[in-house]
Amino acid sequence: MDYIAHIRESDGCIQTVNEHLLGVCALAENFGEKLGVRHIAGLAGLLHDLGKYTEEFRTYILEAVNNPDAPPRRGSVDHSTAGGKLLFDWFHPSSPEYVNEKGSQTKAILAEIVGNAIISHHSYLQDFLNQDLESSYLKRVRDKNLEEFDSLTVKSFFEQVMDEREFRLYVDKAELELIAFIKKEPKVNLEHKSMLLSKFIFSTLVDADRTNTRCFEQNKKDEEIDSKALFEQYYDRLMSRIESFNTHKHAGSAINQLRREMSEQCDAFAERATGIYTLSIPTGGGKTLASLRYALKHTKRFSKQRIIYVVPYTTIIEQNAEEIRKILRDDQHLLEHHSNVVEAEKKDDEEDEGKASIQQKLKLAKDNWDAPIIFTTMVQFLNVYYADGSRNIRRLHNLSNAVIIFDEVQKVPIPCISLFNQAVNFLKTYANSSIVLCTATQPELDYVRHKLQLSPDAEMIHHLDDVIQAFKRVEIIDRATGEKFNTDKLADFVMDKTQEVTSVLVILNTRSVVRSLYNRLLEEELSTPVYHLSTSMCAAHRNEILTKVKKLLEAKQPVICISTQLIEAGVDVSFECAVRSLAGLDSIAQAAGRCNRHGEDELRQVYVIDHAEENLKNLKEIRIGKVETAKIFTDFLCHPESLGGHLLSVQAMKQYFQAFYTQLAPNLNYPIPKLQLEMTELLSSDRANNTYHQEYRGEQKVSLPLFLHNSYKTAAEHFHVIDSHTTSVIVPFGKGKEIIADLNGQHSIQDLSRLLREAQQYTINIFSFEKEALSKNNGIVCYLDGKVFALKEGTYSSEYGLDLKGESVMEVSLF
Repeated sequence: MDYIAHIRESDGCIQTVNEHLLGVCALAENFGEKLGVRHIAGLAGLLHDLGKYTEEFRTYILEAVNNPDAPPRRGSVDHSTAGGKLLFDWFHPSSPEYVNEKGSQTKAILAEIVGNAIISHHSYLQDFLNQDLESSYLKRVRDKNLEEFDSLTVKSFFEQVMDEREFRLYVDKAELELIAFIKKEPKVNLEHKSMLLSKFIFSTLVDADRTNTRCFEQNKKDEEIDSKALFEQYYDRLMSRIESFNTHKHAGSAINQLRREMSEQCDAFAERATGIYTLSIPTGGGKTLASLRYALKHTKRFSKQRIIYVVPYTTIIEQNAEEIRKILRDDQHLLEHHSNVVEAEKKDDEEDEGKASIQQKLKLAKDNWDAPIIFTTMVQFLNVYYADGSRNIRRLHNLSNAVIIFDEVQKVPIPCISLFNQAVNFLKTYANSSIVLCTATQPELDYVRHKLQLSPDAEMIHHLDDVIQAFKRVEIIDRATGEKFNTDKLADFVMDKTQEVTSVLVILNTRSVVRSLYNRLLEEELSTPVYHLSTSMCAAHRNEILTKVKKLLEAKQPVICISTQLIEAGVDVSFECAVRSLAGLDSIAQAAGRCNRHGEDELRQVYVIDHAEENLKNLKEIRIGKVETAKIFTDFLCHPESLGGHLLSVQAMKQYFQAFYTQLAPNLNYPIPKLQLEMTELLSSDRANNTYHQEYRGEQKVSLPLFLHNSYKTAAEHFHVIDSHTTSVIVPFGKGKEIIADLNGQHSIQDLSRLLREAQQYTINIFSFEKEALSKNNGIVCYLDGKVFALKEGTYSSEYGLDLKGESVMEVSLF
């Protein structure tokens, strides 16, 4: 009898279980090869749907397809436990069926890692031990009774997929890979290594399963991309562009020569082996092209598979992607991933298997970061490693054997610094990826407990102090020490400056004061146009405003721009004067990079003010950064030579970051107040330092009968890159209106993939209280079975973006 894995919606064609298992195994093997764990990943693919070898599941899927209006009872068939149970029964000493002469500790660990991925592939990795001192993993693989398991499931697998002898040999190969993996970094504990490997294997399984299912459903294979040929072509096109600069009339200027030297240093540095490096080109030094030159040369030299740019704001994605797209002359192979448009997945979607539902189509939509060049945000990168659900982690394996450039890396969220360091260290040490930390203000990321493993002589640019001095464009004017500004005083100050200069940029810490100043200046009915920017606007809206501002700047026309900090990181604008509300010294340096950016004038002024009306109650990091910067200002007044003679020197920045991280030391390991634990403990602490395991031993008088005790699910459920949970909503701005209208129709998986990709530029993130207010006022609507949200007309303003009364002062700065 043919046992059924899937039934195609379009023509009723059946994909058998053995076809699906072998297909997913092959894909997972290919993904796992990048980490040297081909058979570990393949083992997960081979067994993940073992539970479909039952009469119960066969009946269930036929009913689900044949009776869509009266589907089977929710959760009536568990098909994901069987594969994990087989591994546990055969290879784990806690199982009574364990064969002693064949078993080993490593095989038991293998059973735990791969088995957890298998039982979790419709949800998220389960806890080996949770806060209730129970094991979700053991409840499934040891305690759950599967009626047809011995009589039919295992027997069918060995008859139709792989015989027992071949299977045992396959497991032996997987064990050898695990031994080699564990031997790396002898000083790192087993729990930490197993956490990293578990997430990787889970990623390969989820992506292989969804990719195989999607290809079957669409009845076509994915086209393979020849990245190597593309990168050769890209490098030649980039070099042609760089060489064209030599014909410009100012090519011989000292600054342009220095830009050329730094670009050449990046090219030469690309010959260095895989590692974690820093690129500290000052603002205006050609950082984007220099980093691309390194990445393309390094990719060619070491056969990397993709280049990934990770940036703090979606605004920079738009700008950098457009700049690089023009140089490489390729739209098809550059992926921009701004945010997850789809609302949180179901906790467990196993009961949807076999149904042609919107949920299933959304799950299968291509969303796995397999493009040659990817632009994404820090939020999305961190979600890949730590967020709940299977959509994000699906992308993790595609971070392997890559060049990953973290642009404006100083914007790593404070609670996530240790988690960021752990992820990046793994990518370098195990996943063969080269990392570039790219910013004009390098943070001291190796100052924390979980240090970043920077390579020796990590900086790409020679004589950095001299380079920074050569690119000095502005002087910082301290108007914050001993003085306060309110909105009226600041408005007068800005209007006074417009009498001296043509363009003024004002960057404040909260959306509410930005809006207040904007409205106050509009009341004056100035002849100078005034523009407003904040994260209340979608990326396309902000980009439209920035385009207008840039045109005025390039034409030397008067303009005032009032913005939150989103404009600071990497946005290529150059004002004649800037005003920055007191914040972290890195933020002030980034604000300074938007003034006299291209050295149009000898020296321009950046005024730092202390805004009395900013409510920083919910913005702890800005509040502490403000205090530490004020101390730097005071020190500079007394002893400027100790800080390198200027406020933005390497010495000043180092002193600032060390003081800043010292103040925030309790926050660096992602504390979870509700659990009174840090996430790093849940994910990677050893037995002696694991609170739950110590409590379990105290209560049970024995150790947990597992080698691993990580709390993956608990950690993921408590992870949010920012403190408050947010929801992505599509807004009725520009093409966003058409996208919202299209969501009402019937869609194929391919259509949904396209729609969700397009929607990212027309999406904002709203806090829970904002969502509640919108719902109460009938201002928000949901589509696609409640998985996608959109704003109604009237709740989105062409001036402000999201338009709510009593808006929050919190600024979601990482989207």
